[in-house]
Amino acid sequence: MEQSTPPEVVTRIAPSPTGYMHIGTARTALFNWIFARKHGGKFLLRIEDTDRARSTPEATDAIFRGMRWLGLDWDGNAVSQFERVPRHAEVARQMLANGSAYKCFATQDEIAEFREAAKAEGRSTLYLSPWRDADPSTHPDTPYVIRLRAPREGETVIHDVVQGDVTFKNSTLDDMILLRSDGTPTYMLAVVVDDHDMGVTHVIRGDDHLNNAARQCHIYHAMGWTLPVYAHIPLILGGDGKKLSKRHGATGVEEYQKMGYPAPAMRNYLARLGWSHGDNEFFSDAQAREWFSLEGINKAAARFDYKKLDNLSGQHIAAMDDMQLMGEIEAYLTAIDAQELDEEQKDGLLRAMYCLKPAARTLPQLLEKAAFVLGSRPFIPDEKAAQALDPVSRGILSELTPHLQNASWNREALEATLGAFAESKNSKFGQLAGPLRAALSGRTATPSVFDMMLVIGRAETLARLQDAAT
Repeated sequence: MEQSTPPEVVTRIAPSPTGYMHIGTARTALFNWIFARKHGGKFLLRIEDTDRARSTPEATDAIFRGMRWLGLDWDGNAVSQFERVPRHAEVARQMLANGSAYKCFATQDEIAEFREAAKAEGRSTLYLSPWRDADPSTHPDTPYVIRLRAPREGETVIHDVVQGDVTFKNSTLDDMILLRSDGTPTYMLAVVVDDHDMGVTHVIRGDDHLNNAARQCHIYHAMGWTLPVYAHIPLILGGDGKKLSKRHGATGVEEYQKMGYPAPAMRNYLARLGWSHGDNEFFSDAQAREWFSLEGINKAAARFDYKKLDNLSGQHIAAMDDMQLMGEIEAYLTAIDAQELDEEQKDGLLRAMYCLKPAARTLPQLLEKAAFVLGSRPFIPDEKAAQALDPVSRGILSELTPHLQNASWNREALEATLGAFAESKNSKFGQLAGPLRAALSGRTATPSVFDMMLVIGRAETLARLQDAAT
């Protein structure tokens, strides 16, 4: 359904700091971020930390780290929902004053008794407070909650950009609590007040909040506030079609950084989870901003597919600017608490990027293939590489060394020199490649022998062959 956009678009992400930042939250943040940036609007961050028992500073820091790694920059300072509790209470009392809310003195025991009786009699357990229309003169001097005076007749229709028009019978919606008896606001009230005060024009969130929208819009109406545009996006499922959880693999954003996926690849992949632009799988941030629309979001749930993520990650690594990729590598090493690269290693890595990027799907794979420039002599071969350096192979490497001392140091000349040497041994170059790989890197999975020789240069090549031959 077509939706016109207001003069300034304002979106938000509002995670709860009760654990790691879930990949689903990251995808929701990404959609909000792209939409705001596409329209030159604002993208805001609100930390919904009113649950003081479960909210932790560590979880809040995890949200900040996840957002920063993904490159989802927000406008202004992050807002703490807890710090706005007085404002939430103020709105509840305004609703009490304008008649759209009322005091309810029912106790928890009374509500429980009502529901048990209703269940036994086969009636709806939706609680209908007897205090809704009670004469204020009958109010006791006991604690009370403030409840919304929700409409009992008719229907509430949510005009959703993704889901279409969704209708709720008002008879199925309760007079929800806005302010508890201890003066603290409920989540439902706080979200609406914060979204209104922050000027949020588009609420883009998971479709598990769709039922909340029906109740929350009553608060907007009661206060005479303008409703935001709603876009409830489908959840992310695992490959088996069930809600994404630990049994499917990593679910926290930071886990993916530690697995070695570069941030641009994660943005690309998350954008494709539930949104599409034709058959385009691989695209840049600029293309995502140009193409993205709320109308392009699918109603059906998306399935997380590691093979597709790996494929996209490899494409981004191959296409990325060398210095940008270096930044991703350094951030990855920091995330896994690995030793930083020194200047010599960075220089070698940059020289080798051209032959490392095409075959790597993750940063650990790239770094594994970069062992020949990240390590230093003497290279100790791993178990597989050691098998390629038997006494016969060591002798052959010793014989090869003089042929390389005077060879021109370019690919064509090196290919000719090594090819001629192999032929002189009644052999093929393929049989020579294994020992050369082992000598030059101590590994069997490497870039081509010629690329390694060109990157490290003549002197280092000869020195490593000498090390291996002795």
